[in-house]
Amino acid sequence: MKPLLAALAFTTALTLPGIALARQVTLTTTLNTYGGNGAYLALYVTDAQGAYKGSLWMAGGKSKYYEHLSDWYRATGGDTAEVNGITGASVGSGRELSITLDLADALFDAGYVLHIDAAVEDMRNSPSEIAVPLTTAGAGQPTAGRRYIASFAYGL
Repeated sequence: MKPLLAALAFTTALTLPGIALARQVTLTTTLNTYGGNGAYLALYVTDAQGAYKGSLWMAGGKSKYYEHLSDWYRATGGDTAEVNGITGASVGSGRELSITLDLADALFDAGYVLHIDAAVEDMRNSPSEIAVPLTTAGAGQPTAGRRYIASFAYGL
């Protein structure tokens, strides 16, 4: 029951801070063709001071590999309850991950940053491969990753 309560508390915190309105946000991540196994991705949010606020999505279902998502892992202590109910399969080379979530309006234009850590088996890890401020002006603007991610964009 504890993981369920933690997941509920987290989603409530991201969708209803201060009883704020939420909006649907589509997060689209396109991977480069890098010639390896599927990538594990951790999408998470930090505040203006860089403090971890919560996980949005985890692509990759085997928790034994989560430690390779090193910035996310350091922020959460590898607590798999952080991703309870929000995991998906790893994302293949050259493929796209598109997810739609409800995020609180209060997360936009308030200093929050969306991060994506990436890791691929037998290849180098890429912590905070994407770090993009959540702003209304940034919606629809593609951001290039450093290693495995060709582009990331979010739409409101």
